[in-house]
Formats: sequence, C-alpha cells, structure tokens
Amino acid sequence: MKGQEYLKNAVTLELDADKCTGCGMCATVCPHRVFEIEGKRAVIVDRDACMECGACGRNCPVEAITVRSGVGCAVAVLTRLLRGSEITCDCCGGPHNGTF
Repeated sequence: MKGQEYLKNAVTLELDADKCTGCGMCATVCPHRVFEIEGKRAVIVDRDACMECGACGRNCPVEAITVRSGVGCAVAVLTRLLRGSEITCDCCGGPHNGTF
C-alpha cells in the first residue's frame, strides 16, 4: 500500500527513538510500511501514510510508539463505508461532504 496518504501532518503517530530496541515489530505489522529498521532502530519513513490503526503501538514491546487509534480521517472513511453516514473526524474538524 506504499504511496497511500491521508492528510499531511494530521497523524497522531509518535516514535520515541530512545526507547526503541530495533525488534522490528512495527515494520512487520504496519499495513502501510510506515516504519523501517535502520541502524538497529525503527524510523518513521512515511508518517503521512499512517492510517492510525494502532497495530504498531499495540505490538511494540517497549512502548516506544504512541498513536491514537480510532481517531482521524481513516476511521471516518471506514465508518462512512460501513454505516453509510457522513464523513466526520476529529483531526481536522470534518465534515468533508463525502470527499477528501
């Protein structure tokens, strides 16, 4: 899914590089390849591709990653598709009249 972006600079994703042990779980579980391991540490290579699913944070054994899953436009789009409701999100004030 490389190349998919949501909104520039709207992601809640944060990485504490000092805590990172370089285990690679974040890179393994991220569906959008937001992380890579460089020099025995994780790095965020495409922050704007993050859909805030939370898989990286839930699978980080040292809690070096924080992300507020369940917020933002990715969740809004999925909710609209599943419920047929208007797109609204907390990250940018929504509504978007069904488009981005």
